[in-house]
Amino acid sequence: MLDMHILRHEPDRVRNGYRVKRVDPPWERVVELDRQHRELLQTLEAKKAERNRATEEVARRRRAKDPHADAIIGDMRRLGEEIRTLEAQHRPVAEELDRLVWELPNLPDPSVPEGAGESENREVAIWGTPRTDSQAVTPHWDQGVALGILDFERAQKLAGARFVVLKGFGAQLSRGLIQFMLTQAAGAGYEEVAPPLLALADTLYGSGQFPKFVEDVFRVSPHDLYLIPTAEVPLVNLRREEILDEDELPLHYTAHTASFRSEAGAAGRDTRGLIRRHQFDKVELVAVARPEDGLAELEAMRRQSAQLLEQLELPYRTVEHCGGDLGFGHAKSYDHEVWMPSYGRYVEISSVSLMGDFQARRAKMRWRRRGQHTTEFPVTLNGSALAVGRTMAAIMENHQTQDGGFRVPAVLGPFVGGRAAFP
Repeated sequence: MLDMHILRHEPDRVRNGYRVKRVDPPWERVVELDRQHRELLQTLEAKKAERNRATEEVARRRRAKDPHADAIIGDMRRLGEEIRTLEAQHRPVAEELDRLVWELPNLPDPSVPEGAGESENREVAIWGTPRTDSQAVTPHWDQGVALGILDFERAQKLAGARFVVLKGFGAQLSRGLIQFMLTQAAGAGYEEVAPPLLALADTLYGSGQFPKFVEDVFRVSPHDLYLIPTAEVPLVNLRREEILDEDELPLHYTAHTASFRSEAGAAGRDTRGLIRRHQFDKVELVAVARPEDGLAELEAMRRQSAQLLEQLELPYRTVEHCGGDLGFGHAKSYDHEVWMPSYGRYVEISSVSLMGDFQARRAKMRWRRRGQHTTEFPVTLNGSALAVGRTMAAIMENHQTQDGGFRVPAVLGPFVGGRAAFP
């Protein structure tokens, strides 16, 4: 949610920000509705105060046995009619304002580069050397079935398309990756959290998924509960509607959860194998920090997820999102893209983003500087560390051996019973 002060008083900043993002939301309509809302509310409050004074005057005169006490009743009726008229005028203005405010995208950080879309994202780092024999690599979806560790047919029997059953070492590898990632996050100072996998609508509004991405979320009917699309949702809302002390910041949370996405509109896009599933495991990183520390926290989080890929010996590159490819709630974002031999290209495996105070405003989360009475909104950040299924796929293909198996990165050995390869 954007700061109304910026919308009202810094139109050039808003206009330029949305130009950089290549979006054209109705922010000027929001400003006009906000003006009408405040004017109507001010008039309403004045009329109600006048009616209250008239009511008190009638009561005073009646106590004094004033025979003219009822002379004011007509004025009270007139004020009542005016108040009802104003309320009827105010209601649709307030409802439209509330709806549009939730739909306004975040503004980009001034450091975000210009660009129209994904093709203009800027490569900022590259690590490792992609395999030169990609033609000889068996895609992980065929490799995993042949090895007996991935079962797509039985998953479809159980739940429909775009699910997978992990078996034997497949399940062990997934669990080992999760434990490896959580251990690394704990070593970097992140507190592990095990949140609910279901969330209220208010929680999804707080993190920015609603109303923009309501079609991508599974609803549990008839309850007003939704399967979380990412652990970011509960982690960002963990301190919702609270006032934090400066000594608590920064907060660092990590969680492993299953994530659930309907992937509306994603038909035909990377839907084979483990890349794009309706249900997938992910280890998430979330930070809450002082505004002046936001960019430094972003760089630290970016390095944290990059180190995981390096320890797993997976070639990757890091790209910075240009304005035209920046997400709805994002102020600044980086993607880590792992090399996938079967695709012959890099594929996103982690996204790390600074949200500014966008989520904190929505979640009504504030903080107070030491010695101050007033409160401010903190900034929030989130990042994947990493998407587990995509990491498995990348290991199976990048470390694939001539016999159709794959090498297990040495760092994972302690988490998978000491195995160095499979089978």
